[in-house]
Amino acid sequence: MAVSTNRVPLSGLARKLVADGLLDEVAAQDAFQQAVGNKIPFVKYLVDNDLVSAKVIAHAAAQEFGVPALDVEAMEIDPDVLKLVSEELITKHHALPLFRRGNRVYIGVSDPTNLQALDEIKFHIGANTEAVVIEEDKLGKAIEKAMEAADGGLGDMDDSDFDNLDDLEVGADESEREDESAEIDDAPVVRFVNKVLLDAIKKGASDLHFEPYEKSYRVRFRIDGVLEEIAKPPLALASKIAARIKVMSRLDVSERRVPQDGRIKLKLSKNKSIDFRVSTCPTLFGEKSVMRILDSDAAKLQIDQLGYEDFQKELFLKNLHKPYGMFLVTGPTGSGKTVSLYTGINILNQVEINISTAEDPVEINLAGVNQVQVDERTGMTFPKALKAFLRQDPDIILVGEIRDLETASIGVKAAQTGHMVMSTLHTNDGPQTLTRLQDMGIQPFAVATTINLITGQRLARRLHPDYRVPIDIPPEALLDEGYTQEEIDAGIKLFGPGDGGTDCPSGYKGRCGIYQVMPISDAMKRLIIEGANAVQLADQAAEEGIWDIRKSGLAKAKAGITSLAEINRVTVE
Repeated sequence: MAVSTNRVPLSGLARKLVADGLLDEVAAQDAFQQAVGNKIPFVKYLVDNDLVSAKVIAHAAAQEFGVPALDVEAMEIDPDVLKLVSEELITKHHALPLFRRGNRVYIGVSDPTNLQALDEIKFHIGANTEAVVIEEDKLGKAIEKAMEAADGGLGDMDDSDFDNLDDLEVGADESEREDESAEIDDAPVVRFVNKVLLDAIKKGASDLHFEPYEKSYRVRFRIDGVLEEIAKPPLALASKIAARIKVMSRLDVSERRVPQDGRIKLKLSKNKSIDFRVSTCPTLFGEKSVMRILDSDAAKLQIDQLGYEDFQKELFLKNLHKPYGMFLVTGPTGSGKTVSLYTGINILNQVEINISTAEDPVEINLAGVNQVQVDERTGMTFPKALKAFLRQDPDIILVGEIRDLETASIGVKAAQTGHMVMSTLHTNDGPQTLTRLQDMGIQPFAVATTINLITGQRLARRLHPDYRVPIDIPPEALLDEGYTQEEIDAGIKLFGPGDGGTDCPSGYKGRCGIYQVMPISDAMKRLIIEGANAVQLADQAAEEGIWDIRKSGLAKAKAGITSLAEINRVTVE
């Protein structure tokens, strides 16, 4: 049977690549159609899919069309020229203004046949444009770097810098308004705080720390689980910054003696807003403020993205779909417990299932889920919310955190009466969770019969795939770290972070999950009832082939996902 294909004649750069034998004609046709269908530049599609290297494409384009080629990493882009072209145009056409000579502006592109980009930029800036060929991968990094530079850094900001920063709108959940006094209505401070928040979002930070000391003041971001110093504003601004943060989060500006908790909704545009959870705490030299960025995209993660091993994922899903019992996620602060819980809730969120959650705070809004904000000040506590849920015909109950005996007792009773209860605990691993519940006052029998599964987890920084470097570790050291002789004999190739320059200075980008997924077997139930301690329970789990967090981490290092040093940072006790 003949297959009809709609092929378009190749032209420009694609024809050159085919003529030079760098790309098969059919592959070129397919690539062109895919690029058009996905609305991305043709060259970008070729490079992203490893069809032709960026360097080869740049050389072929320069040779064919007589256009100069430049190494953008070796030159300094004129910031004044960069301001001529809007960010929208740069992103749309994947083209970067480099420098100006008279009435001619030189535009860096990976495809010099992209005349539409040159013409549109020419129209907007009112000057002639000239193409300069840049390797596609370097062009993408240069555009990203230029955009960051255009937004400005935090290191050397002064009042004049703040004046150029538009105010952001702080949204309020209620109609109430705080009385912003003249003392804190200080434009430079307002713009400084706004700038810090924007930079935190852009850098992918999870937490922001505003810290006053006796002779200094600093701002730190937690990026990929590690704190980094970002700015050191004048100490004289400490009280004004604290007051500004309080105003934004609807807290009592006059109260400086006790901790306070609040929330900020930062409206970046009509359709985009970011939530921050705010905590203030009085210290020796002023009030420290810590903000947690509440990422709504985290709730949309699929379980395959969390980093469970295949057998761990199978156990996770099997116990998630049980009709009753307790499903517990444990780990320290910032270990991704909430993300794991939300992922499970998203899997279970069906029209035929009634899900109720009690959270402090409600970090992410989920359609189809009945979410309750716990507030101690109004009397809406976890126990009170749970009691109310039991009269609301629930199928699944989520408790943000089990903090005390009363909450744990009601959760256990709910699990014993035909409900699935999901929650988190601040413990190190599965066996310690079992003993912790007993220490809180839950009877061993109740612990043994209600808990279906416990997940212990950590987050480790992920090695950047382009900058990781192999490291050589002696077999004796590998044995000491926890690898078996069989694994060493089979060959273990470990990697460490390399120097990614300005693109990735640490060699790490993003984080990966490390898990212990421990179902409660019959043998483990008997041990719990007999009063076994955490060590005995851990030995039983090991006998059943359950990986502890350390073993899961070693597997991640062995797979080249992270480094052994990073595993040691998050798992060594």
